Parts: sequence; structure tokens; C-alpha cells
Amino acid sequence: MSLQKTVRSSLVKQIVEQLAKRIEAGDWKVGERIPPEPELVEQLGVSRNTLREAVQALTHTGMLEARQGDGTYVRSSSEFGAAMHRRLQRSAVMEILEVRYGLEREVARLAAQRRTMEDLIHIREKLEYAYRVCKDPKSYTEADVAFHMAIVEATKNSVMIDLYKHMTESVLYSVTSTLDISGLKDTQYKTHAELVEAIANQDCDSAETAVSKMIEASKSALAQLIQEGGSPS
Repeated sequence: MSLQKTVRSSLVKQIVEQLAKRIEAGDWKVGERIPPEPELVEQLGVSRNTLREAVQALTHTGMLEARQGDGTYVRSSSEFGAAMHRRLQRSAVMEILEVRYGLEREVARLAAQRRTMEDLIHIREKLEYAYRVCKDPKSYTEADVAFHMAIVEATKNSVMIDLYKHMTESVLYSVTSTLDISGLKDTQYKTHAELVEAIANQDCDSAETAVSKMIEASKSALAQLIQEGGSPS
């Protein structure tokens, strides 16, 4: 029995892997547009058809999203995240936030218990940066997520880190452009400071209390936004 040639499909697979690695490495972040087709064709040394097949494959998995007349954007930073995003698409934003917030309480406790001095320095640096960019809603939202991710990383729990990261990606992809966080800033400044202090003191109960305050304020703001028709359900 003779073997069939699979050169083309193998090439497409290689391009898919290369593009996925760029996304997973953070070279192209969630919400960002990937380089235009001519640029990628030149960089990869492949035909337009081969590139298009690879992009289509990643679009099918949910890692990329093609926007008519605007290019192709990163929708998730990994296949795991894409699978989670497909599941979360069937849920209301408030439902997703309720799950994430439940996770966040345990994150606060574990971070307070397990943090190292290096973790604490990293957390404080992320919080200080968020304060510096607070006048730009988009930059502040991204910086706030980075601050919380620094806390999640202090838990040393790889499953928790992945779950939180991809759940947050899905929420941000849906609401970043519509959620006005300006009304939350005063509350966030206070609770963020309380949370960092509790983590520094390795006080698990106080860390959870600070997160609970933050959660209630955020849920109230989002509930009001949804009621006013400003956010996707």
C-alpha cells in the first residue's frame, strides 16, 4: 500500500504551531490585532493560502477572531483558554464573575499564606503601576488585572493560575470596552491597599475580607451597568 503525500497539511500544522507559540508567549496579547497577512507571509516564507489555512484553524479553535475589514485579533492566549472561552460564551457575564470571585477569595488566602518576599515586591510594583495609569481606563483595567495576576501567582498553584487567567481573559474580552470603572476607583484604592497589607502580614482572614469588599463593589457596579443596558449579558 502506497503512502499519500501530506506535505501541505504538515506545513499548515507547522504554521499553526508557530502562531500559537507567539500567542502563548504573549508576543500578541488578548485583544490585540496580529500582524497583517503580507507581513506574516514574508516572515514565515509561505504562501497566502497556507497562512490563511493556519489562521482559519486557530480561528476555529477560538484563539483568533477575524473581524471583517479590520484584521484578525487574539481572542485567547491558549487552546485551553479558547475551550474555556467557548464554554463561558454560553454563560452570563455575572455568572462568570461569581465563579471568579469565589476563586478570588481562596486566592487571597493562599497568597497571604504562601507569598515570598519576591512575590510581595512584584505585587506592590504592579499596584503602583496601576495607580500611575489610573487616568486611562483601558491601561488601568489592564494594570489592575496584572496586579491581581501577581497575587494569583503567589499562590504557587498552577491550576488556579490557569483558571483565573483564562476566566479573566473571557470577562475582559466582553466588558472592557463598556465597563466604566471610574466609579470604583476610590473603593479599589482602599481595598487594594488593605489586601496588599494583609498579604504582607500573611493574614489570611484580612486578605479574604479585603477581597470580599472589592467583590461586592464590583458586582454592584456591573449589576447597575447591566440594568442600564451597557454591558453584554
